Amino acid sequence: MTFAIIAAGEGSRLSQEGVALPKPLVSLNGTAMIDRLIKIFTLCEADKVVIIINDLHKVTQEHLLKLQAQSQVPVEIIVKTTPSSMHSFFELSKLIQDDKFCLTTVDTIFREEEFKVFIEEFKSSDCDGYMAVTDFIDDEKPLYISTDKELNITGFHDTATPDCRFISGGIYCLTQPAINTLNKCMEKGISRMRNFQRELVADGLRLKAYPFSKILDVDHADDITKAEKFLSGNE
Repeated sequence: MTFAIIAAGEGSRLSQEGVALPKPLVSLNGTAMIDRLIKIFTLCEADKVVIIINDLHKVTQEHLLKLQAQSQVPVEIIVKTTPSSMHSFFELSKLIQDDKFCLTTVDTIFREEEFKVFIEEFKSSDCDGYMAVTDFIDDEKPLYISTDKELNITGFHDTATPDCRFISGGIYCLTQPAINTLNKCMEKGISRMRNFQRELVADGLRLKAYPFSKILDVDHADDITKAEKFLSGNE
Protein backbone atom coordinates (compact mmCIF):
# COMPACT_ATOMS: atom_id res chain seq x y z
CA MET A 1 0.00 0.00 0.00
CA THR A 2 1.30 3.45 -0.93
CA PHE A 3 1.17 6.39 1.47
CA ALA A 4 1.23 9.90 -0.02
CA ILE A 5 2.06 13.22 1.62
CA ILE A 6 1.15 16.65 0.33
CA ALA A 7 3.81 19.05 1.60
CA ALA A 8 3.89 21.61 -1.20
CA GLY A 9 2.24 24.53 0.57
CA GLU A 10 4.19 27.70 1.25
CA GLY A 11 3.41 27.77 4.99
CA SER A 12 3.05 31.54 4.71
CA ARG A 13 1.04 31.98 7.91
CA LEU A 14 3.68 30.19 9.96
CA SER A 15 6.51 32.24 8.47
CA GLN A 16 4.58 35.49 9.01
CA GLU A 17 4.23 34.51 12.67
CA GLY A 18 7.96 34.00 13.15
CA VAL A 19 8.44 30.29 12.40
CA ALA A 20 11.69 30.11 10.45
CA LEU A 21 11.57 26.52 9.19
CA PRO A 22 9.41 25.36 6.26
CA LYS A 23 6.29 23.61 7.51
CA PRO A 24 7.42 20.00 6.77
CA LEU A 25 10.48 20.53 8.99
CA VAL A 26 8.64 22.13 11.92
CA SER A 27 9.37 20.00 14.99
CA LEU A 28 6.72 18.50 17.25
CA ASN A 29 8.22 17.15 20.46
CA GLY A 30 11.60 16.87 18.78
CA THR A 31 10.53 15.28 15.48
CA ALA A 32 9.93 17.06 12.18
CA MET A 33 6.36 16.66 10.97
CA ILE A 34 7.44 15.00 7.73
CA ASP A 35 9.69 12.55 9.62
CA ARG A 36 6.86 11.69 12.00
CA LEU A 37 4.53 10.76 9.14
CA ILE A 38 7.11 8.60 7.37
CA LYS A 39 7.85 6.77 10.63
CA ILE A 40 4.14 6.11 11.20
CA PHE A 41 3.64 4.92 7.62
CA THR A 42 6.61 2.60 7.95
CA LEU A 43 5.06 1.05 11.06
CA CYS A 44 1.87 0.59 9.03
CA GLU A 45 3.87 -1.55 6.58
CA ALA A 46 3.95 0.95 3.73
CA ASP A 47 5.25 -0.42 0.43
CA LYS A 48 6.43 3.08 -0.44
CA VAL A 49 5.92 6.71 0.51
CA VAL A 50 5.47 9.42 -2.12
CA ILE A 51 5.86 13.09 -1.24
CA ILE A 52 5.38 16.36 -3.07
CA ILE A 53 7.19 19.48 -1.86
CA ASN A 54 7.43 22.93 -3.40
CA ASP A 55 10.54 24.26 -5.12
CA LEU A 56 10.81 27.26 -2.81
CA HIS A 57 12.66 25.70 0.12
CA LYS A 58 15.88 23.87 -0.78
CA VAL A 59 16.37 22.93 2.88
CA THR A 60 13.27 20.70 2.71
CA GLN A 61 14.56 18.97 -0.41
CA GLU A 62 17.99 18.43 1.17
CA HIS A 63 16.39 17.02 4.32
CA LEU A 64 14.27 14.58 2.33
CA LEU A 65 17.16 13.42 0.18
CA LYS A 66 19.05 12.45 3.34
CA LEU A 67 15.98 10.80 4.80
CA GLN A 68 15.38 9.00 1.49
CA ALA A 69 18.76 7.30 1.80
CA GLN A 70 18.09 6.21 5.38
CA SER A 71 14.42 5.17 5.13
CA GLN A 72 13.34 1.57 5.64
CA VAL A 73 10.79 1.93 2.82
CA PRO A 74 11.22 3.47 -0.64
CA VAL A 75 10.58 7.23 -0.63
CA GLU A 76 9.83 9.02 -3.90
CA ILE A 77 9.88 12.82 -4.06
CA ILE A 78 8.29 15.29 -6.45
CA VAL A 79 9.60 18.86 -6.30
CA LYS A 80 6.97 21.16 -7.78
CA THR A 81 5.04 24.21 -6.66
CA THR A 82 1.31 23.71 -7.29
CA PRO A 83 -1.69 26.05 -7.01
CA SER A 84 -3.69 23.79 -4.67
CA SER A 85 -3.69 20.56 -2.69
CA MET A 86 -5.80 18.94 -5.39
CA HIS A 87 -3.15 19.78 -7.99
CA SER A 88 -0.53 18.32 -5.65
CA PHE A 89 -2.61 15.14 -5.38
CA PHE A 90 -2.77 14.97 -9.17
CA GLU A 91 1.03 15.07 -9.36
CA LEU A 92 1.32 12.38 -6.67
CA SER A 93 -1.26 10.19 -8.42
CA LYS A 94 1.28 9.54 -11.18
CA LEU A 95 3.34 7.61 -8.63
CA ILE A 96 0.43 5.64 -7.15
CA GLN A 97 -0.13 2.26 -8.78
CA ASP A 98 -1.58 0.38 -5.81
CA ASP A 99 -5.29 -0.33 -5.74
CA LYS A 100 -5.46 1.09 -2.22
CA PHE A 101 -3.54 4.11 -0.95
CA CYS A 102 -3.58 6.71 1.81
CA LEU A 103 -3.17 10.46 1.29
CA THR A 104 -2.72 13.22 3.84
CA THR A 105 -1.19 16.66 4.24
CA VAL A 106 2.06 17.07 6.15
CA ASP A 107 0.48 19.09 8.99
CA THR A 108 -2.36 16.72 9.81
CA ILE A 109 -1.87 15.66 13.44
CA PHE A 110 -3.55 12.52 14.78
CA ARG A 111 -3.02 9.79 17.35
CA GLU A 112 -0.83 7.05 15.96
CA GLU A 113 -2.83 4.19 17.49
CA GLU A 114 -6.08 5.43 15.94
CA PHE A 115 -4.40 5.77 12.57
CA LYS A 116 -3.10 2.21 12.64
CA VAL A 117 -6.59 0.79 13.26
CA PHE A 118 -7.98 3.08 10.56
CA ILE A 119 -5.50 1.70 8.02
CA GLU A 120 -6.11 -1.94 8.97
CA GLU A 121 -9.87 -1.55 8.67
CA PHE A 122 -9.51 0.13 5.28
CA LYS A 123 -7.24 -2.65 4.02
CA SER A 124 -9.93 -5.24 4.77
CA SER A 125 -12.80 -3.09 3.49
CA ASP A 126 -14.55 -3.36 0.13
CA CYS A 127 -15.44 0.36 0.13
CA ASP A 128 -14.01 2.79 -2.41
CA GLY A 129 -12.72 5.00 0.35
CA TYR A 130 -12.39 5.65 4.07
CA MET A 131 -12.35 9.30 5.16
CA ALA A 132 -10.98 10.24 8.57
CA VAL A 133 -13.47 12.49 10.36
CA THR A 134 -13.72 14.14 13.76
CA ASP A 135 -16.30 16.00 15.79
CA PHE A 136 -13.54 18.26 17.14
CA ILE A 137 -13.73 21.53 15.22
CA ASP A 138 -10.69 23.81 15.33
CA ASP A 139 -10.50 24.73 11.66
CA GLU A 140 -10.99 28.13 10.06
CA LYS A 141 -12.99 26.69 7.16
CA PRO A 142 -14.13 23.17 8.12
CA LEU A 143 -15.56 20.79 5.57
CA TYR A 144 -18.69 19.25 7.07
CA ILE A 145 -19.59 15.67 6.21
CA SER A 146 -23.10 14.27 6.13
CA THR A 147 -23.61 10.54 6.68
CA ASP A 148 -26.33 7.97 7.11
CA LYS A 149 -26.69 5.87 10.28
CA GLU A 150 -24.02 3.40 9.05
CA LEU A 151 -21.56 6.29 8.52
CA ASN A 152 -21.71 6.04 4.75
CA ILE A 153 -20.88 9.50 3.42
CA THR A 154 -23.74 11.26 1.62
CA GLY A 155 -22.20 14.69 1.06
CA PHE A 156 -19.54 17.29 1.75
CA HIS A 157 -20.68 20.77 2.81
CA ASP A 158 -19.22 24.21 3.53
CA THR A 159 -21.80 24.73 6.27
CA ALA A 160 -23.32 22.23 8.69
CA THR A 161 -26.58 20.46 7.89
CA PRO A 162 -28.74 18.48 10.35
CA ASP A 163 -27.11 15.19 9.32
CA CYS A 164 -23.53 16.52 9.69
CA ARG A 165 -21.97 14.97 12.79
CA PHE A 166 -18.38 15.37 11.68
CA ILE A 167 -15.90 17.44 9.72
CA SER A 168 -13.18 16.15 7.42
CA GLY A 169 -9.92 15.28 9.13
CA GLY A 170 -7.82 15.53 5.97
CA ILE A 171 -6.77 11.87 5.85
CA TYR A 172 -8.03 10.03 2.78
CA CYS A 173 -7.82 6.28 2.19
CA LEU A 174 -8.87 5.70 -1.40
CA THR A 175 -8.86 3.21 -4.27
CA GLN A 176 -8.06 3.58 -7.96
CA PRO A 177 -11.58 4.74 -8.98
CA ALA A 178 -10.82 7.94 -7.04
CA ILE A 179 -7.92 8.60 -9.43
CA ASN A 180 -10.39 8.44 -12.31
CA THR A 181 -12.51 11.06 -10.57
CA LEU A 182 -9.41 13.19 -9.93
CA ASN A 183 -8.46 13.08 -13.61
CA LYS A 184 -11.98 14.18 -14.58
CA CYS A 185 -11.76 17.06 -12.11
CA MET A 186 -8.53 18.22 -13.72
CA GLU A 187 -10.06 18.00 -17.19
CA LYS A 188 -13.08 20.05 -16.05
CA GLY A 189 -10.92 22.67 -14.35
CA ILE A 190 -12.30 21.81 -10.91
CA SER A 191 -9.98 22.80 -8.08
CA ARG A 192 -9.78 22.33 -4.28
CA MET A 193 -9.81 19.03 -2.46
CA ARG A 194 -13.32 19.59 -1.10
CA ASN A 195 -14.70 19.87 -4.62
CA PHE A 196 -12.87 16.68 -5.58
CA GLN A 197 -14.53 14.95 -2.63
CA ARG A 198 -17.93 16.17 -3.80
CA GLU A 199 -17.20 14.68 -7.20
CA LEU A 200 -16.42 11.32 -5.55
CA VAL A 201 -19.98 11.27 -4.19
CA ALA A 202 -21.39 12.45 -7.53
CA ASP A 203 -19.56 9.58 -9.25
CA GLY A 204 -21.22 7.09 -6.91
CA LEU A 205 -18.13 5.95 -4.99
CA ARG A 206 -18.84 4.20 -1.69
CA LEU A 207 -17.17 6.28 1.00
CA LYS A 208 -17.18 5.52 4.71
CA ALA A 209 -16.61 8.07 7.48
CA TYR A 210 -14.14 6.82 10.08
CA PRO A 211 -14.23 8.81 13.36
CA PHE A 212 -11.03 9.88 15.11
CA SER A 213 -11.17 11.36 18.60
CA LYS A 214 -9.35 14.49 17.48
CA ILE A 215 -7.39 15.69 14.44
CA LEU A 216 -5.45 18.95 14.36
CA ASP A 217 -3.82 21.07 11.66
CA VAL A 218 -0.70 23.17 12.13
CA ASP A 219 -1.50 26.42 10.35
CA HIS A 220 -0.41 28.97 12.95
CA ALA A 221 2.50 29.27 15.36
CA ASP A 222 0.33 28.57 18.41
CA ASP A 223 -0.90 25.37 16.74
CA ILE A 224 2.56 23.90 17.31
CA THR A 225 2.11 24.02 21.08
CA LYS A 226 -1.42 22.62 20.79
CA ALA A 227 -0.16 19.73 18.64
CA GLU A 228 2.69 18.93 21.02
CA LYS A 229 0.35 18.82 24.01
CA PHE A 230 -2.11 16.65 22.10
CA LEU A 231 0.55 14.14 21.03
CA SER A 232 2.04 13.95 24.52
CA GLY A 233 -1.38 13.23 26.04
CA ASN A 234 -1.62 16.53 27.89
CA GLU A 235 -4.68 17.74 26.01
